[in-house]
Formats: sequence, C-alpha cells, structure tokens
Amino acid sequence: MKIIDPTTGKRIDGRGASELDLKKLKHTDPLQREVEKEINASEHSPMDPPDAYGGQVIDAVAYEEMPALLQRYMDEHRKAEAQIHAFEEAMARYKETGYKLDPSINETFRAFFTFFDDKVLDHNRREERQLFPLLHRRLVESGERSTGPAPTTAVDLMEDDHVKFIQLGALAFNLLGLAARLPDDRSAMFTYDAAYDASRELTEALRLHIHREDNILFPLACKLIDRAEMDRLAS
Repeated sequence: MKIIDPTTGKRIDGRGASELDLKKLKHTDPLQREVEKEINASEHSPMDPPDAYGGQVIDAVAYEEMPALLQRYMDEHRKAEAQIHAFEEAMARYKETGYKLDPSINETFRAFFTFFDDKVLDHNRREERQLFPLLHRRLVESGERSTGPAPTTAVDLMEDDHVKFIQLGALAFNLLGLAARLPDDRSAMFTYDAAYDASRELTEALRLHIHREDNILFPLACKLIDRAEMDRLAS
C-alpha cells in the first residue's frame, strides 16, 4: 500500500515505512478515522434525543411577577398536572392487571375525564378568547413569527394542541368504552391497547403543552403585553 507523507509529499510504502513514519502520519493525517470523544461530552442520537422539556429560549419570569391572569392559568396547570399524574398511574395499573377494572381505577378514570371536559376544555377556551388574539398580534409585530403571507406564531401551535387534546380525549374515552363491550377477547385486548396508547399520547401532549406555556408563551406575553393591558384582558 502506498501512503503519501503530508509533510514531504513523497509516497511511502506502508510495508516498508518505519514506525516513526507511521506515528508521524497518524498525528498529521487530516482525516481522523477513529475520533476520540471526551468522556463527558454531550451527544444526541436517534436513540438519545434532546429533552423536549429543556431549552429555555427567553428570560424566565417568576410566578410572583406574572400578571394575575397568567397566574390563574398557571394555578390551573398545577391542578391539571395532578389529574394527569393520577390518570397515568391508574392506566398503568389497568394494563398491568390485564385491563381488569376495580373501583379505584374506575373512580380515577371518571375523575380525569370529568376534569378534562369541565376544566381543561374551559381553560383552553378562555386562553383562546382572553389572551391569544392580542398575543398573536404582538408576536407578529415583534418578528416572533414564521415567514410567509400567513405568518404563524407560538399561539398557533398552542391552538393546534387544543384541537389535538379534544381528538385524543374523545378517542381514549370511546375506545375504553368500546373495549368493555366487545364479546371477542382478542378484539377487546387490541382495543384496550389502542385506548392505552391514546391515553399515554394525551397525557404526554398535555404535559408538554403546559411546560411550553409556563416557560415560553407566558414569559413572552409578559414581555409583549404590559400589566395594564393584561388586567383589561382579565376583566
């Protein structure tokens, strides 16, 4: 094998090259075929993606410094997180027991879907009516938007999430009800599994949505809407 010495430009016969020549080539070879990595270096891969909940992109705003309207939304988020956690645990137990319904699991399911219908959907509608129209305009004006004739902002993403919640909530609820009525065990188990997957997707989407509102959207609202305007929105 012929090797070119990058210093002299001469061709070296790999079979006759000295150990010193090969060591020299290793240190000067511009193409490192075996790259050494630092032990503590961070790296992402398809099997180890970045955390969806990290990456604060704007300055954080403490809860105490938030306008009353946003504090109210965040208080409602904390109540929603408690319901989400209880529902996730009940759903996990439900699957582990082969989808055997006991009074505790049944009550947790009832409480979650009642809370979802009465509280979560109402919370979303109030955000869309009170906060989102003005915030969307301010985001467009400040350049925090996509390019194109119909610019989109973070508000559009949040509204898309609201629609997704309705779809996933209805899917999970109806699949759970359908599975309990199917006479064929194989079909019932398949439907229960589909209900479990839809429920997991719903709870994860809710949790990520709450994180994005608390840590990105609401701080942006504080930056772009003054306290007097926020008080008017609340009233």
